[in-house]
Amino acid sequence: MAVFFTGDTHFGHAGARSLYRRPFASVAEMDAAMLMRWNAIVGAEDEVWHLGDFSVGLPVAQMAELLARLRGRKHLVTGNNDTAATAGLAGWASVQPYAEIEVCSVGAVLCHYPFRTWRNMSRGWLNLHGHSHGRLAPLPRQTDVGVDAWDFRPVTLQEIMAARRKRHARTAPS
Repeated sequence: MAVFFTGDTHFGHAGARSLYRRPFASVAEMDAAMLMRWNAIVGAEDEVWHLGDFSVGLPVAQMAELLARLRGRKHLVTGNNDTAATAGLAGWASVQPYAEIEVCSVGAVLCHYPFRTWRNMSRGWLNLHGHSHGRLAPLPRQTDVGVDAWDFRPVTLQEIMAARRKRHARTAPS
């Protein structure tokens, strides 16, 4: 079983295309691409932590149908655009505003919002978040897992760590 992280999908949100400069001709194309990219890498037994803003403006029945089509065991860490209807969908394995988990012996604090400080920060724990759509310079050990920062798909902790090492190598003094 793999563990994935994502956020800020904004399924159904017409404004997301222009607000976040998403390269899709229509909302239908955007939603279809994110669904396809999700299902291409997430297996039925995998776990996905969605860090908020699942959809905007979709009727409950459409949200439920979409959530059912996305593979994996899905957890929602609520964001500012997640309504009670979104949180109440039967397809979520869990719903909470904040979570702390360990994956491959790495601790992570999960929230829709990026933190300045977080529990066990000095012990190497990560802060994984959404909300900023790839526009916020991260603190050390902090990563935006939103789709705008990861080619419109969920990402694994291994991919996050590899990207952090690559970023650090580029900024390290020669």
